[in-house]
Amino acid sequence: MTVPPAAHAAALWAGLNLILMLVLSVRVVRIRRTRRIGLGHAGNPDLERAVRAFGNASEYIPAALLGLGLLALLNAPAGLVHLLGLAFTLGRIAHAVGLSRSGGASLPRTVGVITTWLVYLTTAVILLVYAVP
Repeated sequence: MTVPPAAHAAALWAGLNLILMLVLSVRVVRIRRTRRIGLGHAGNPDLERAVRAFGNASEYIPAALLGLGLLALLNAPAGLVHLLGLAFTLGRIAHAVGLSRSGGASLPRTVGVITTWLVYLTTAVILLVYAVP
């Protein structure tokens, strides 16, 4: 069985984004253990930001990976999947860094949100184009 290049591309970006989610999750657990906070954030701003960074990633990453996977199934060019995957991943990293450092607005957080939304929109439009025979 031959696996299309776009599927390999989608697998790469899925794997990297899963690692990002794991890193963000480990950060939450470390802060919880250090501060002895079992549930919630107990008013701890570091934990609150870490929880939100993980939560935000878990809200955005699955839909993007679904979009990349569907593009791969539709035999989209591997370069396109790589471009979207790269932009999305860099946006998610920027957002996580920005949110982890400050609960307020920051350049990395803003860049991350805008990049994420642009990848969402681009992927949606391309999927709609592929949906029309």
